[in-house]
Amino acid sequence: MGSQRVYDFIDDNPGVAMKQVSFTNDTAIIRRNPKVTAINSAIEIDLTGQVCADTIGTYQYSGVGGQMDFVRGASLSEGGKPIFALASTTTRGESKIVPFLKEGAGVTTTRAHVHYIVTEYGIANLFGQNLRQRARALINIAHPNHREELERQAFARFGNV
Repeated sequence: MGSQRVYDFIDDNPGVAMKQVSFTNDTAIIRRNPKVTAINSAIEIDLTGQVCADTIGTYQYSGVGGQMDFVRGASLSEGGKPIFALASTTTRGESKIVPFLKEGAGVTTTRAHVHYIVTEYGIANLFGQNLRQRARALINIAHPNHREELERQAFARFGNV
């Protein structure tokens, strides 16, 4: 992959270190660096904080890559921050913060590993929060057009949020 110009730049360049994925995605190596900020994306996130980043329902959209490696590495790094940044809606206006992941969707990152979720409406820090607190925080950063329905779904599932 890449152009000849890229290869010429990399060849014998002491400022470039090419490493295998087994090194770059090694949580033990990532965590050695202070203040690692790992910014990942998601296809959808449910009200408990489960992240789906590779499937749309049963359809395999992409691979998981090193998402969990960098989420764990950043969370274990001194002063590190694992962040999920996403638009609140799809291009069709559907909410990316959902009551439940689509049927057949895979959980790429578990709710226990999620810290920060960022949309254009704010930041939710889910780490250490109970399910009701997580739902409330996520509803607050969802698109305003979807908040009422998310609140109904959260109330049905968790009670008063």
